[in-house]
Formats: sequence, C-alpha cells, structure tokens
Amino acid sequence: MPIDQARVGAHIAAQMEAIEQDYGEDCRIGDICTVVEVLGPHGSHVRVRPSDARAHVGVGLLRWAEATLLRMGGPQIAGEGEGE
Repeated sequence: MPIDQARVGAHIAAQMEAIEQDYGEDCRIGDICTVVEVLGPHGSHVRVRPSDARAHVGVGLLRWAEATLLRMGGPQIAGEGEGE
C-alpha cells in the first residue's frame, strides 16, 4: 500500500496560507527544509530534506527553527494559537 501523502500536503497548504496571511504578496519563499517522522513496522524514522544541498543551509534552517520553537514554547498550529 502506498504512503498517503494527504497529511503532508494539508500541512504544507496550511503553512502557505499562514505565510500569505502574515507576509502578503510582496515576499517570496527562500530555502525550505522539511522534517517528517515515518512510522511503520520498522519503528520510527525521521527524514530531513532541505531545498539546498549545501549542509550549512539545511543546518542553519534547522537551528533557526529550533530557536524559534523554543522561544514560542512549541509549534503554533493554525486553530491552536496565532498560526504557524
């Protein structure tokens, strides 16, 4: 059975809506880094995929995200706070 991609698609769509709401149309998306937990008979694995293959870009985005999450007290999910 193929992996259902709907959850990832819905999450990214919600993120894009939040970005558009917060920043308007005068901005553009820069580098992207996705982190996904994959659950299955093998257990739990984490996959990370930066949009730029240079390690300093991916690591930099992850470190910035970590600092942001710690400062916010955890992720802000639409419907559970101020948005993403």
